[in-house]
Amino acid sequence: MKVRRIRDIDYQLLAGRDRKTTDIVIERNGSVVVRPPLDYSPEQVDAVVDSKRLWIYKNLAAWRELNATAVMREWVNGETFLYLGRLYRLSLVSEQESGLKLKAGRFCLRRDLIEKGGAAAAKNAFKDYYVDKGLVRIRQRVASLAAKVGVEPATVKIKEMNYRWASCSRNNALLFHWKCMMAPPKIIDYIVVHELCHIHQRNHTDAFWNEVDKVMPDYRERKSWLKTNGAYMDL
Repeated sequence: MKVRRIRDIDYQLLAGRDRKTTDIVIERNGSVVVRPPLDYSPEQVDAVVDSKRLWIYKNLAAWRELNATAVMREWVNGETFLYLGRLYRLSLVSEQESGLKLKAGRFCLRRDLIEKGGAAAAKNAFKDYYVDKGLVRIRQRVASLAAKVGVEPATVKIKEMNYRWASCSRNNALLFHWKCMMAPPKIIDYIVVHELCHIHQRNHTDAFWNEVDKVMPDYRERKSWLKTNGAYMDL
């Protein structure tokens, strides 16, 4: 991955692929990522990015506005955490076998985790919880929705993915960010369908979105929800 600059826009240039169009994406960390056709020179990519600079400015401004309200954690009783689209209050408990449990409508976190390991230990307890639950739920949804999309993914894993919600590799392995488990079930389904459709189309052209539309006609609404609320899905 190379970093290039055209006027006042810095962007990450990915390796080209066999395609006719150039994909320009504002990632969750605010970076501009560009994947061009295989035969494009860096200068040709610069020209495309320059021609789309107003679109880039607009979307970067929207990203900054959304992330101005990023979550700031204090790890105290009563603080709220998202799980499957619902907010649950935190209770710090003294005695509990596991580090974190969801019971009686509250996330119960062992107090000694924070006392010994601080915020990092508390955050890891939540990550582990989302990963464990995500493996079960997302694999179930992939199995159900793959048949509708008409594909067979190789594997499904849940992990830390930095700024992406999910990805589909060239060998059809699906990876999902553990933060997906903070979203409502219908949004998780959108993320799943999105990646499954990449097995048909390795891009974001009209052909790709047509594949998504076949399975999920209201995908635009779900996509918009994720874009608007994604900044809140964090620890």
